[in-house]
This record gives sequence, C-alpha cells and structure tokens, in this order.
Amino acid sequence: MFGIKVTNPDKDDIVAISVCAGVFGFTAMMLVYAWCNYSYRPIRAKNLTWTTLIYISTVLWFLGNIPANGHVRLVGAWSNCKLWIIWFRVFFCFVFASMTIVRFYALDRVFNQKKPFTMWSSLIAGAVVIILNVVYCLVNQLISGSLTVEYVASLEVCNVTQALRIAALTFQWVLWTGVGVLFFRLRNIQSSFNEFRESVAIFAVIIALLIESSVTNLQYKYYILEKHRRIEKTIVDMASANLVIWLFIGYPVLMCIFRRKHYEQQWLERLAKDRPNYAYKEAIDPSGGKSYAKMHEASDSTYNSRNIGSMDMSTLGYQNPHHPFAVGHPLNIESVLDSNGRFDADSLPPGLRDNLHIHGPLLNSPGLVSASFMNPPANGRHVL
Repeated sequence: MFGIKVTNPDKDDIVAISVCAGVFGFTAMMLVYAWCNYSYRPIRAKNLTWTTLIYISTVLWFLGNIPANGHVRLVGAWSNCKLWIIWFRVFFCFVFASMTIVRFYALDRVFNQKKPFTMWSSLIAGAVVIILNVVYCLVNQLISGSLTVEYVASLEVCNVTQALRIAALTFQWVLWTGVGVLFFRLRNIQSSFNEFRESVAIFAVIIALLIESSVTNLQYKYYILEKHRRIEKTIVDMASANLVIWLFIGYPVLMCIFRRKHYEQQWLERLAKDRPNYAYKEAIDPSGGKSYAKMHEASDSTYNSRNIGSMDMSTLGYQNPHHPFAVGHPLNIESVLDSNGRFDADSLPPGLRDNLHIHGPLLNSPGLVSASFMNPPANGRHVL
C-alpha cells in the first residue's frame, strides 16, 4: 500500500510508549526534587513555575502523539482525530514552543532591558500564549476535516492533510527563526546564570527537532503506517522535550545533590563578582571623566579609587528593583544582609558563614565602593 510496508500497532509500539513514559517520569522526579529544594538559590533562579508548566505541556503533547503517530488502534475514543491531533499534539506542541520562547524573552527583559519580569508579566505572557494557540487550533477545528485532519475508518488512521502539515511547520519555523534575534541580545548575560549557553543548547535541540519533523512530515507522508518511522518520530519528540527541561534545571539539581554547599557558595561568589562588572560597564564610562572603583586581588593591600564627581548612582546598588538582589526577586539576596550590607551569618548555610563578605556600595557617595575597603576583613577577601 502506497509503496510502503504497512505495520499495525504491536508490542514494539507498547515498548516505545513505556520507554517514553519512563523518561517523563524521571523528569517529573527531577522537578519534584527541585521544588523540595526550592530554597537552594541556584535552583530558585531557574523560574520553576514556568519550567513546570513547560513540562506539563510536553506530557500532553506526548499524549497526543500516541494516537497521532499510530501507536494504538484508532477505535472508540482514540478515533476522535481532531481532538488528539489538533488539541493535544498541535496545541501543546505550540504551547511548549511558545512558553520556551517567552522564557528567553524574560531573560532579555531582565538582563538587557533592565525591567522586571513579575508575576503579572508571567500571567500576561501565559495568557497571550494560550489565546494565540487556541485561536489557531480553533480555526483548524472549525474548518472541514477534508482540509485539515479526518478519520479514515478503513485504515483506522488519522489522515492529516499536507496543507495542515505545511501550515504548522511554517508557524514553528517563523517562531524559532525570530528567537535568533533574542539569542544575539542574550550573549552578554553574566556567567553566573549560564543562561546564554543554556539558551543556545536549547535552540540547537529545537532546530534539530524542526528539521527532523519537516523531513518526516513532508518526505514520508504515510510514516504512521511504518512501524520504525512512527516509533522514531515519537522517540525524537520525547527526547527533545525532556532534554529542554534537563537543560533548564538539570545542572543545579545535580549540584544540589552532590556539591550542595560548595556549589552554592561558588555560585553566590561568582554572582556577586559579576554584578559590579555588569553594573559599572553599563552605567559608567571611565573615558568620560566619571569615576569608578577597581577591585584588586586579595594579596594587593593597595586600593585605588577615582574621583566620582557628581553622578546619580542610585541605579547601581541593590535598591535597583530590576537587580536580581532586589526585594521580590526570586534571588532576593537582601533577605540575608544585615544593616551594614554584610551577610547575616545565622541566615546562611554553615559553609558560607565565615568566608563570604558582601559590601553594598554607598550610594551617591564620593567614595562609592572604595569606602568599603578601608577596613579589610581578616581573611583579606572582598566580594561585591
């Protein structure tokens, strides 16, 4: 038939579904562990709520793939092709892609635009994602099945028209091509967050998935009738979706398990070190006559400061509401600082209590950060 070897669903399809379910279960356990350790700062910085919603969309997308890719006999409830293909496979695949893109936009808004991505921002972004995808799927639902997707009783399969395939793939390619602009803007994010490298890896995974989907849907129109091709398609979709979630939270979860205190200390120190470099690079131009303070190695006992002049420095301190340390931000490092800008030892893990000093800059002060170095701590370490 159609020049291919038709194979009905059998035990190999059940094995493929079971393997996929097992991988989704592993990812679910990773998310549960992350939520149980939400107070761990490297995990809390990953926006677990948004990541969890992305994961839920991947599970529902996989559920739609089971009948859409022909892993079960399409009889009874499974024969409702528009429900499974349009509202599970297409809709939640698009939601997955859209929410991942919104997460990249959130990084651009916080780190490049210097604007907060608040709970309201998340709700608005989520509503826009849902509405746009509902409208797209609703249009396809209302159009005649002969133009979109319809059930073929004689073969017990759902026939997806070439027009719907091309429309869905084009929509995805347009979305992810536009993400390239965001990646260019994310290239200078501080190394403490690793968000740029993470975003590039996710982008590579999605582009590879889009290439595979385009070739499979356009070159092998009746792939669902061939056992090895339908299993391959489902496995690739599952692996790509879970890999994206692992790239979001996998590394901090592993560090929380195996190097909890050491990694958090290292992460905080690097974050604190990145912050002044980032702030001064963005807000102060040394060649313009404005002043700045330069940190030296701990072994260097000489601290140099330059005349600041008249300059409003209010946007450089932790009081900046867009800064990751600001009150209300998921990192909210201010909660463990005392009135002098140092960590409250009782609020820190034991491994951080004796060797980490954070000095907040003195806003609108001619001495700026140099004043905080007048009396060096006993261990000679200075971290902004």
